[in-house]
Amino acid sequence: MKNPTIAIDPVCQMEVDTLSAKYISEHNGATFYFCAPGCKLDFEEEPEAYLTEDNQYHNHSEGHRHQS
Repeated sequence: MKNPTIAIDPVCQMEVDTLSAKYISEHNGATFYFCAPGCKLDFEEEPEAYLTEDNQYHNHSEGHRHQS
């Protein structure tokens, strides 16, 4: 059974606990959770790049900003 409090960071595909997430963004009426501020910033700069079917499993390791 899938844990309902776990979301997937749309930038790096890491699991994020929605109950304790510090980095949250709204886009088109949906809530997105992020593992780090860099992922949140990348998403907010270009959300459609992370929401297309082609990028569903997007590996954003190059240039990835996981600093806190």
